[in-house]
Amino acid sequence: MAKKVFFSFHYQDVIDFRANVVRNHGSFKLSKQDAGYYDSSMWEKAKKESELALKRLINTGLKNTSNTCVLIGTDTYSRPWVRYEILKSFLKKNHIFGVHINSIKGKDQHTKTLGRNPFLDVGVTFSEDGKKVTLWEKINTEWVEFTKIENKSTFDNPYNINDDRKGEGFSLSHFYSTYDWKDDDGYNNFSNWVN
Repeated sequence: MAKKVFFSFHYQDVIDFRANVVRNHGSFKLSKQDAGYYDSSMWEKAKKESELALKRLINTGLKNTSNTCVLIGTDTYSRPWVRYEILKSFLKKNHIFGVHINSIKGKDQHTKTLGRNPFLDVGVTFSEDGKKVTLWEKINTEWVEFTKIENKSTFDNPYNINDDRKGEGFSLSHFYSTYDWKDDDGYNNFSNWVN
């Protein structure tokens, strides 16, 4: 059975068509089952809404999904709504993975160098007892608490963690994998990356 996937991306990568290649690759397969996902993004409206409305759209888009795929372009790592979507997905316990899309030719028929992994710039710390988790983001070179979800940064930890993680902090790159659409043959392997 196909899983529902939420796609997180920088809107510029839609304009340049790179994000569309991944999001729409299932259209060329016999069925959504073959593609390995159902698209739950709501990006068409996202740019026109207020902050509260954007949060509602993202939260609605994430509802009933089990996977979050971050499409990694040149500036994806710095986009505040991508960070929101990643950390909200973490709290929701979605399976999260990244797909580098700069190897895909854009509408200008050129590729780009690999974009920075956005999982390096968001992170978590676990309380000493492991019952709480605090969300963080890196601004320039400094880690600051991420308070855009419910106007707070600390939540009940939705995960069971090992003792060696209690009281420790990690960037999310410690937990989540990234793939390259071209080098890792995303057209044929995307359904294997979905959990």
